[in-house]
Amino acid sequence: MKNTGVVSVNHSERAHASLGASKARQWLACTPSIRLGEQYEEETSVYAREGTFMHELSELYLSYELKQMTKAQLNKKLKQMKQNKFYNSEIEQAVQIYVDVVTEKMNEARARSKDPLILIEQKVDFSPWVPEAFGTGDLILFSGNRLEIVDLKGGKGVKVSAVENPQMRLYALGAINNFGVLFDIDSILMTIVQPRLDNISTDEMQVDELLEWAEEVVKPRAELAFKGEGDFIAGEHCRFCKVKASCRARAEENLKLACMDFQKPPLLTDDEVVEVLTSIDQLLSWAKDVQEYAFAMAMNENKQWPGMKLVEGRGSRKYSDENAVIEVLTAAGYNSDVIYKKSINTITTLEKELGKKAFQELLGSLITKAPGKVKLVPEEDKRPEIKASPEADFQ
Repeated sequence: MKNTGVVSVNHSERAHASLGASKARQWLACTPSIRLGEQYEEETSVYAREGTFMHELSELYLSYELKQMTKAQLNKKLKQMKQNKFYNSEIEQAVQIYVDVVTEKMNEARARSKDPLILIEQKVDFSPWVPEAFGTGDLILFSGNRLEIVDLKGGKGVKVSAVENPQMRLYALGAINNFGVLFDIDSILMTIVQPRLDNISTDEMQVDELLEWAEEVVKPRAELAFKGEGDFIAGEHCRFCKVKASCRARAEENLKLACMDFQKPPLLTDDEVVEVLTSIDQLLSWAKDVQEYAFAMAMNENKQWPGMKLVEGRGSRKYSDENAVIEVLTAAGYNSDVIYKKSINTITTLEKELGKKAFQELLGSLITKAPGKVKLVPEEDKRPEIKASPEADFQ
């Protein structure tokens, strides 16, 4: 069975299920949080809009790869998209990396099977396990006895791993639910492509494993989440929760650390020190969220917080007209060295202007990298361990 065409969607108007795949890590861990968050409006960040544009651009290129449009149609549409405020060389390069990965996988699928099913931006339904739930898979490939799911991540803040990723697994469940009857699938390959962080992550599992996870883990927790029941549990999944700033469970979890007696550090045991080290990032993140929440309520809704007030911070100075400044100082007899300094662009700027390939070819031998600052992190951190300085052995 061949793909009958690219499914064209308006990415910015994608429907979202209450228990969506993108929020699965949250509602699987903290089942009542989704319903609690429904009292707040959905906010679309500039990063989300940028990600939407990247998906639209990638769909355009893949439509051409699948011969769904002519070269002339591609160029016409591409010309329009280049007028978008999110279009730049970095976005273009990132999308091309994703398109190259997908194209390679499509070619492999054609080599593995005479009649693969290739679906771009395909809506899938995984409601047999999650009530009223559906999602949109960036790339779904059925070939031979294999199902492949590929997802584009446009972010450049935090690396996203495909390993045990519930969003990818739910997309796979939806694909099996929609099209599995047409194929005898044994294995599932799930890949996340995050080009702006040079991150391509893949996980593989058997269909039986996925279905077991769906029945034993997803289904019972999804039923609780759909009804807004269960226990509030704080953790890394709080990052994108709508009520993360005012959630009592998260506050209580972080206040356990905040209430420790820091006035007497010599009395802390080794275990207590490790508890601080492993919890400090979440504590700081929570405190920042509370601060931003309180500020937004004061600014936007005139919320009066007891003992608090809004004040204007110290402003920064800047020139209103740099050319006029130069003219005035030059006329006053000052040399150009006093007025301004000319310097080479930063490494990041040059790499962006030249492109990574040209930058490496031309300047790779002229770039040095100083050792990073040593940090103390949990053992689970994937970075290799280093030894302390020899002098530390004598302390």
